[in-house]
Amino acid sequence: MRVLQLMSCRGWSSDAYWAARITRELERRGHVVTLACRAGTEAKVIDRARAEGVQRVTTLALAGGVQPVSDGQDVRRLRDMLTTADVVHVHRGKEHWLAAVANRLAPTPRPLVRTRHIAQAVRPHAANRWLYRQATALVVTVTDAIRRQYLAAGLVDPDRVAALPGGADTERYRPQPRDGEVYRSLGGREDTLLVGMIAGLRVMKGHEVVIEAAARLNALGVRLRFVFLGRGGREQALRARISRAGLEPQISIGGFVDDLPAAMAALDVALYVPLESDGMSRVVFECLAAGRPLVASRVGVVPEVLADGEHAALVAAGDATALADALARLARDPEARVRLGRSGRRLVESRYSGAHVAAALEARYVSLLALGAA
Repeated sequence: MRVLQLMSCRGWSSDAYWAARITRELERRGHVVTLACRAGTEAKVIDRARAEGVQRVTTLALAGGVQPVSDGQDVRRLRDMLTTADVVHVHRGKEHWLAAVANRLAPTPRPLVRTRHIAQAVRPHAANRWLYRQATALVVTVTDAIRRQYLAAGLVDPDRVAALPGGADTERYRPQPRDGEVYRSLGGREDTLLVGMIAGLRVMKGHEVVIEAAARLNALGVRLRFVFLGRGGREQALRARISRAGLEPQISIGGFVDDLPAAMAALDVALYVPLESDGMSRVVFECLAAGRPLVASRVGVVPEVLADGEHAALVAAGDATALADALARLARDPEARVRLGRSGRRLVESRYSGAHVAAALEARYVSLLALGAA
């Protein structure tokens, strides 16, 4: 098939990653996929997409807000691009509307697919009712909770919205030996466990909860090393919080890392503890694919796909006491850490790999084409 993916992200977000990952996985399956990105995002998005292995990239204006001149140019170009595509797949509202209008003007409309990446309900006003009921053939969501939001709003019928969680690259993220240099650079020491959290430094990601849990662990006589991997506006506030708690010898902020699989391999335990759902939860599936024992908050996709004690240790979001207890149990039970790591890897391989998601999406595309859904 010839697939046109449209993605207007200005930075490397989970939306951009999902679009690039699925583009690459569909290419691996023999399809011709073009990823159209926002002009001017070469460094922040396009280069990253190419690093994921995406082969065909083009650009459109995809300007923010309503821009009559550039939007009109994009619609005219999209109308022409539709002649060489079998399916059009969009990821945000901007490109959704542009593609819907272009499809309306095209002599031969194509099936229009929308992926919804965030857990924020779509308002069922008249314009959105037309967009989803008349102009969109299929909605893909990254969690079942987002799928239920669409159904509750009455925007799409149940058979036209599918939850396809996951998408980890199981070739890149796989169990591998720890690199000693990477381990030491992250603050690892042989006399204790290294616990890592990979997330942007934002309030909702739960870093403060980890700091409080570390203090509680110290009170229990369990001293672990922690590293926060990521960047964001909360860095100085987090450093101050760590200092006030007297935890500077135990908690470090490692910033951005180029080789994320190597960083994951250095961790004894991985954390995913946001205070609320952040949609795709990419890092969950990558940590599992890497064979890392995971402690995760029961938010978003986590309770939908993971069983407590079988695939990960699950805790209530924002509960520092529960997090400390879970980490203490894993610190004292190396066999449980090995078992969770292996079980998580098997789960991703069998159900949530990028290849698995691409195969499911391919089947949906084929069905749309067979039914003439456009």
